[in-house]
Amino acid sequence: MILVNVEQISGKEYDVISLVKGNTVQAKNFGRDFMAGMKNLVGGEIKGYTEMLTEAREIAINRMIADAEGMGADAIVNVRFASSHIMDGAAEVIAYGTAVKFK
Repeated sequence: MILVNVEQISGKEYDVISLVKGNTVQAKNFGRDFMAGMKNLVGGEIKGYTEMLTEAREIAINRMIADAEGMGADAIVNVRFASSHIMDGAAEVIAYGTAVKFK
């Protein structure tokens, strides 16, 4: 599956199929939360959260790809990400774009 964050794929003609998306909600565990609190006191990157959000993006991408594959798409254009706070200790990550079929 080709993924791009632009509206056109150079040299390709295609038909638009539909919006596709994938999301996940990830929660931190006690260990990450405790270490984040410590980092908050001294500053610096909170690696546990960075890892959690990286994993969440990968899950969201894979779910978006599965959505597009189910529609017979060859690529997803205009790929975007968004995240939101769900509750204390949990965040949603969503990946979305436009599924297309090459001519």
